[in-house]
Amino acid sequence: MHMEKRADGLHISGYVNVTGKFSKPITTPHGKVIETIEERAFEKALSKGGNITVEIDHDSGHVYASTNDGTLELHEDAIGLHADVLISDPTVIEMAEKGKIRGWSFGMYNVSDELEQRAEGLPIRHVKDFTLDHISLIKDKIPCYSATSVEYRAENVREIEIRSLGIAPAFRKHHDYSEYEERIKNL
Repeated sequence: MHMEKRADGLHISGYVNVTGKFSKPITTPHGKVIETIEERAFEKALSKGGNITVEIDHDSGHVYASTNDGTLELHEDAIGLHADVLISDPTVIEMAEKGKIRGWSFGMYNVSDELEQRAEGLPIRHVKDFTLDHISLIKDKIPCYSATSVEYRAENVREIEIRSLGIAPAFRKHHDYSEYEERIKNL
């Protein structure tokens, strides 16, 4: 994850999840498994359309960016799900400056998967397709692919499976030269 403060806000980019990698043991509707998101699963999810939001710690009460307003761009490439986010909220910018954003996570539902039983160890859950609900910046949770929880939303009660990937964030502040530019202008 790369974060940079610019005049228009906080720019965040990086991989939300790397496809084809195995998780640590997690609890799913199939019980305890090792999970992998198959290649092109994110591509299928994105092709379904719909607004995908950016939240913090999976809190749907506060949306900081979205695909509908153009502040979130998502695509799957040969590595995995890549996100480019622009956030103008001063609280989130301050959290980033203080190193409090720890990684990415995502929420999914309507999961289509295949379970691979193994002679030794936990079964492997191959996630082939799903509906992508949201992307979340992780502040207070552990940004690890094996982190799982269930979230319920009002009205259309949906079970949201949440996955995270622990990538150490890097923050680079864009230098503000406006003071120097103003002095040059006044010369």
